[in-house]
Amino acid sequence: MFVATGKGEQAAETFVAEFGTHSKATLVLRFEGTAQYSCKYDFRIADGAQVNLVYVNDWAEDTIHGGQISIEVGRDARVRTVHASMGGRAIRIAERARYKGPGGQLEQFGLYFADAGQDVEHRMFVDHNEPNTKSNVDYRGALQGKGAHSVWIGDVLIRKAALGIETYESNKNLVLTEGCQADSVPNLEIETGEILGAGHASSTGRFDDNQLFYLMSRGITEEESRRLIVHGFFNDIIRRVGVEHIERKLLEQVERELALVHGTTRTAVDA
Repeated sequence: MFVATGKGEQAAETFVAEFGTHSKATLVLRFEGTAQYSCKYDFRIADGAQVNLVYVNDWAEDTIHGGQISIEVGRDARVRTVHASMGGRAIRIAERARYKGPGGQLEQFGLYFADAGQDVEHRMFVDHNEPNTKSNVDYRGALQGKGAHSVWIGDVLIRKAALGIETYESNKNLVLTEGCQADSVPNLEIETGEILGAGHASSTGRFDDNQLFYLMSRGITEEESRRLIVHGFFNDIIRRVGVEHIERKLLEQVERELALVHGTTRTAVDA
């Protein structure tokens, strides 16, 4: 567990972590407070390792955070990342991943919540440079308030040498109020036809009227129905963290964001 508490100053750092052959580890990086923060993280996962990387951005509303995360996936390694951006005035993160040998598997999950005047940007790049590798990217965001803006760009490159690979990337955005903008651009470049599967999807929209009708027809208020839908939207990502107190923290963050619109507060137990 790594916790950074900003105090309003400028900070920049480079962080390199190496995970040994057949190692198993979970690393959580959590950021709080106020700062102007820039970073470059390098994670090198050796052959056969199983690694979970969790990033929680819970900055104060005036923070600016920019950074790049690079991941190298070894032969037959299993890597999962979960990236949550819930605070800050502007967050811009670039995540790059490549493979060091065949058989590596990478899962990258993310969630973000943009409020009025807030800008959140996540740029993904998965480089399938080795055969028989897999990747799955699933990022979900919600926006509320005038000027709330999110950008998600997902790039996947399948090189000529990357035979027999599987890849899929998805980005979903839920617009909760008027005046928001969500930009979502999935890209897929394929240099060989000998693959098992490749695809991408992107969606941006308001609440599903059918879901609202279903819940309200069973006596649930419209406000509570909307709250349940948002929690369901994010819970599929949150449950993949695998660290109970961090999952609880994220549920509390979602509830806190919803309270900004509804003017109510709940605990994670209620969620």
